[in-house]
Amino acid sequence: MTEFDTDDSRGGAARFRPVKSADRVLAILEWLAAKGESQSLSEISRDLEIPVSSLHAILRTMERRGWLETDPTGIRFGIGVEALRVGSAYARADDALARAEPILDWLSDQTGEAVHYGRLEGAHIVYLAKRESRHPLRIHSSIGRRIPAHAAALGKAILAGHSDADVSAILDSPLPALTRRTRTSVKSLLRDLARARKLGYATETEESDQGLGCVAVAVPGRMPPRDAISLAVPTARLNATRVRELAALLREAQRGLAEGVTTPRPLSDTGFLRDLD
Repeated sequence: MTEFDTDDSRGGAARFRPVKSADRVLAILEWLAAKGESQSLSEISRDLEIPVSSLHAILRTMERRGWLETDPTGIRFGIGVEALRVGSAYARADDALARAEPILDWLSDQTGEAVHYGRLEGAHIVYLAKRESRHPLRIHSSIGRRIPAHAAALGKAILAGHSDADVSAILDSPLPALTRRTRTSVKSLLRDLARARKLGYATETEESDQGLGCVAVAVPGRMPPRDAISLAVPTARLNATRVRELAALLREAQRGLAEGVTTPRPLSDTGFLRDLD
């Protein structure tokens, strides 16, 4: 039986044994991306449990192909430019993201706040696009960042489009805490999702990062949703009125995406603030 054969005695479930060398290469890339900075051979070996004797050849091969780069000492490894090229190709080929780009620009122009486009991958949200805040006090985030879906307004906006049973299946319990305000039980998260369904948007305050609040809506066109757009604001600039204003803009952006409009109406023309009273 090959690595890709199926075993009919187990209900047709596919039997698959990962290729060890390929599995290690991908594990290295994912681990370094999560770390966000270069790491030594011994650190990579220890954390990924790859013998140094095997790891050295893998790292040098990845460096030779441009997937990794070394620091000036030559002994610390970080993500290389080839990873950026492939990641950029993914974003360029994504039709949903391409349609949303003008809407992200519009939200940035309207608010001056950080705008994020995220996608649900397993139990996490991955940032696929971002518009920087124009304010001196701003948040720090990056394209490609992964955060637990339950701790982010982006994740809540997407999960609200799933049934409670599906949400429980997607997430592991107990939920990991990123801050003291993160929801750590599925039951408490489901209450947030019920509220998001009622309002048409999701929120979080300091559940993913201290000093950060977010408002988000799901991207229309797919059920259950897979993508969402958020506005992220330091809590020093965020109050109930501002949340309602941001929610109104996001809902208008959502409508624009559904109708194929690249420049939604100005906030003063939408009537959403009255709707939210």
